[in-house]
Amino acid sequence: MTLLDELHWRGLYADCTDLDALTKRLAEGPTTLYCGFDPTADSLHVGNLVPLLALRRFQLFGHHPIALAGGATGMVGDPSGKSSERNLQTSEQVAHNIACIKKQLATFLDFEASANPARLVDNASWTGPVTFLEFLRDVGKYFSVNQMIAKDSVRSRLESEGGISYTEFSYMLLQAFDFCYLRQSAHCEIQVGATDQWGNITAGTDLIRKKLGVPAWGLTFPLLTKSDGTKYGKSASGAVWLDPVRTTPYRFYQFFVQAEDADVVKLLKVLTFLSQEEIGALATEMKNNPGARAAQKTLAREVTTLVHGKSACDDALRASEIMFGGGLDGVSDAVFQDVVGEIPTKDFERAKLDAPGTPLLDLLVHAGLAPSRGQARKDIEGGGISVNNVRAADAARVVTAHDLLFGKYVLLRKGKRTYAVLRVVG
Repeated sequence: MTLLDELHWRGLYADCTDLDALTKRLAEGPTTLYCGFDPTADSLHVGNLVPLLALRRFQLFGHHPIALAGGATGMVGDPSGKSSERNLQTSEQVAHNIACIKKQLATFLDFEASANPARLVDNASWTGPVTFLEFLRDVGKYFSVNQMIAKDSVRSRLESEGGISYTEFSYMLLQAFDFCYLRQSAHCEIQVGATDQWGNITAGTDLIRKKLGVPAWGLTFPLLTKSDGTKYGKSASGAVWLDPVRTTPYRFYQFFVQAEDADVVKLLKVLTFLSQEEIGALATEMKNNPGARAAQKTLAREVTTLVHGKSACDDALRASEIMFGGGLDGVSDAVFQDVVGEIPTKDFERAKLDAPGTPLLDLLVHAGLAPSRGQARKDIEGGGISVNNVRAADAARVVTAHDLLFGKYVLLRKGKRTYAVLRVVG
């Protein structure tokens, strides 16, 4: 398949400013493209994976990708897809976020490729030195207010109760200036982005056509959404971040392994580099044996490895095994910490584990796994209680310091999936 064929097959094509001309240009040889990422937080999130991996796909086909960190545009805020204006960030916040995001961008692209190394740029480097009057004369004069108001990102805000500030109204001019600057300085011919960036992208192609008189293209892909139309990348606790501090590799893995059957094939196409044959085989297996969830497990493994590396993915798998009753032999403290973060945790005085120890019955009540000692006894005698994922066979069992994991935890389980952690203090 050609690159455009692959983008179509993966569901990564939404619109293009001139598809026939771009198809012809790509057939002529490598070109340069860019995608921008504004520092609205100190981490990218799952939704940002689509444009990031799009840059990588272009690079694998021999093209030259540029990842742009929006040190300038991040000071203004993009109104696209927003019902109200963002709170403006301080220059210190933007600088911190940029530094964090640059590290993440560098994970997904090959900056050492001999033929077509990726580049990382910050638009503050060329926007900062431009004065306001220069910007009005050299950029603003190429746009009519009528043209700007017609853009969806602006029109929807104009119709809202809060309207749109002049600051955000000017955002598309800044992004257009980025594209024009990169077209002139780096021979960048394509800007890619999600469909909500169409207005900003076409502002750039218009400016290049009017000011430079050379070709440039905009190419968009659909926003990452679930089968019900809602944005993908949100969990019950909020956004799913690429930063392991914000979203642990274990939780990241679990987010994808829990993908709905209706979404998983699309996600495999958009968020992995698996081939058409591999994804087709997983789709067939899911249809024939949906309970095995092989497609979800493959998706979670591929994306977690891509974002966090194989070692972190292996740890996430190990933590998942623990949550399903797997043994604890060889488990590291770091892996167990991921488990603790997902389980109700109760503190317990260390002195109570001194000989002769504390009855397991009392600990089950303390941990909230049983309402009374009597019920705890019945649960143990029924084979439904485990200590550190080992079934407790004796209702008279006591728990001592020898049962501590990493010197501070006891893992209790009732049934197959109801867990509690006791953390010793003192």
